[in-house]
Amino acid sequence: MEKITNNLLKELKKQKKEGGLLFLDNIKIINDAIKNELIKPKYILVEKEELNVYETCQVFKVERSVIQQLADTKTPQGVLCIADYLQHMVEIPKNNFLVIDGLQDPGNVGTLIRTAYAADFNEVFLIDSVRITNSKLVRSSVGTIFSAKVYEMTRAEFIEFAKKHKLTLLKADMNGESIFSFVDKPIKTASLPLGVVVGNEGQGVSKEIGDLCTISVKIPMQEGIESLNAAVSGAIIMYEINKKRLS
Repeated sequence: MEKITNNLLKELKKQKKEGGLLFLDNIKIINDAIKNELIKPKYILVEKEELNVYETCQVFKVERSVIQQLADTKTPQGVLCIADYLQHMVEIPKNNFLVIDGLQDPGNVGTLIRTAYAADFNEVFLIDSVRITNSKLVRSSVGTIFSAKVYEMTRAEFIEFAKKHKLTLLKADMNGESIFSFVDKPIKTASLPLGVVVGNEGQGVSKEIGDLCTISVKIPMQEGIESLNAAVSGAIIMYEINKKRLS
C-alpha cells in the first residue's frame, strides 16, 4: 500500500467540499456498491492493513485522523472509499415511480429515496435537487441509492422526457382529492406507472412540472396544519398507492 501525499489529501478535501464524488465510510455499503458495480472507486483509505481487501483502485494506509477529516460519521469504521457515482441509464418506468422536484434538504431526499424503495417505487427522478453524492443524503438513504434506480435530471430534461413518454403524474395539493378515497377508485393505480411528485417544502411542486400532473391529491389534516414534512407526505402517498401490492 502507498502513503497518501499532502497534495492528494488537499485535493480530496477540495473535492469533498465541492460535492462531486461519493465519500463512503460504511464497509457494507462500500463492498455492496463495488460488488454490484454501482460506483467507480478512485481511492480507498484504510486505517489498518488487514482492512485492505480491495483491488479496484489505489489503496492508501492512513492515520485514523485522516479518515475522520474526510468522513462524515463521528466513528468511521476504518475504511473510506472515494468514488464516482455511476448513474443509471434513464428508462421508461414500468412500475410506479417517485419524482423529487427541487428539494434541497439532503436528509429529506435520502429519506424519500429509502422510503420509495421500501414502498416498491424503485425508480426515482431527482429533478434540480440536492446532488445524489451529498454525504448526508447517502447516509439518510442507508445505502438505498445503490438499490433504487435514481436519475438526476434538470427540470427541462424531465419535462421533455415526461411529455415524450406520456408519463402519468400525481401531485399533492391542498385542493386535491383525499388520497384515502383516491386509492379506492377504479383507476387501478397499481396497474399503470404512476409518478408521485414531491416538491420543495417552501414552494411546493414547480409550476412547470405541476402543469404536467393530471391527478391532484391531498392528505387530510386537522385545521391549523398547512402541510407536512416533504418526506412524510411522500411516504403516506406512496404507501397508500401501493398498499394492496405490499399487503
